[in-house]
Amino acid sequence: MRGTARRRLLRRSASPIGERNADIHVSYWASTTQSFDDIRSAAQWAAEAGWRGAWLPDHFMRSADNENGPGPTDAEMNPMLEGWVTLGALAASVPALRLGLMVGGNTYRHPGVVANMALTLDHISGGRAVLGLGAGWQTNDHQRLGIELPSVKVRSDMLEEAAALCRAVFAAGGQRVDFAGEHYTLTQIPVHPAPVNGMIPIMIGGAGHQRTLRTVARSADEWNAWGRPDTIAEHLEVLRGHCEAEGRSFDDLHLTAVGLLILVDDTETSATLRESLAHRSGLIGTVDELKAVIEEYRAVGVDELIVPDFAIAGPGKLDVLQRFQDEVLA
Repeated sequence: MRGTARRRLLRRSASPIGERNADIHVSYWASTTQSFDDIRSAAQWAAEAGWRGAWLPDHFMRSADNENGPGPTDAEMNPMLEGWVTLGALAASVPALRLGLMVGGNTYRHPGVVANMALTLDHISGGRAVLGLGAGWQTNDHQRLGIELPSVKVRSDMLEEAAALCRAVFAAGGQRVDFAGEHYTLTQIPVHPAPVNGMIPIMIGGAGHQRTLRTVARSADEWNAWGRPDTIAEHLEVLRGHCEAEGRSFDDLHLTAVGLLILVDDTETSATLRESLAHRSGLIGTVDELKAVIEEYRAVGVDELIVPDFAIAGPGKLDVLQRFQDEVLA
């Protein structure tokens, strides 16, 4: 079965961080090292299967082991599509799915330009755009393109300003906006077109307890991070505290987590993979093990799981996704 009858809304048990919605969604995150045809076909599959969104990374080359060194590496030479342009193509060719970057590197572009790009995507897609924002981190992206990579503190300041600026732009639909910050300025910028649905959701990615999660509480509608369920639970407790300090309802936030998908048939293989990929949170294991870890994410309060195809990209990707759908999510 496909379409709305297969929409991924998994029942949630009571959460220790407080009652939230009873359902958990699933979305697809495509590697942009694939061809556009491969990305589009998987996004179309996700739309037909009733998944909630399609996400793309925002990088210009693969991260390199020697990214702090002077020379390029072979890994950087793998083809990589640009995220925003690819989102526009998906918006025009794939229905239903929410569309966004997971997440956009704030250091790469002026947020006033980004806000306009998001508004354009929103209209191409008929109101399905989500603006993903992060502080920016990948060293070789910045080095090779001559883009400054400031200190963590400065990047945190810039992200906080950028999120506030974009929210002001989206909220001003049809009017002009002024914004005066330490890093960014807008002077009577016209906001046309206005968001299709009155506002474009802002998702902030990252889990820095002091700054990033405070920015989420101040300016975001949604939050995303990598992490095992117990780690996500720790982040959410901190985020709840920031929401209380900012006078904002924690329950208004849409909470998402990333889980790398690797589906295997025996527990010995899954144990080996989990050990070798201990640095990555993931949906790694047998069907029963994946069902259990999804239950753990649900129990700590996650509203949506973002499933990247990084470990399954290739000719058999759709078969793996279909098996995940039929055997794990059913």
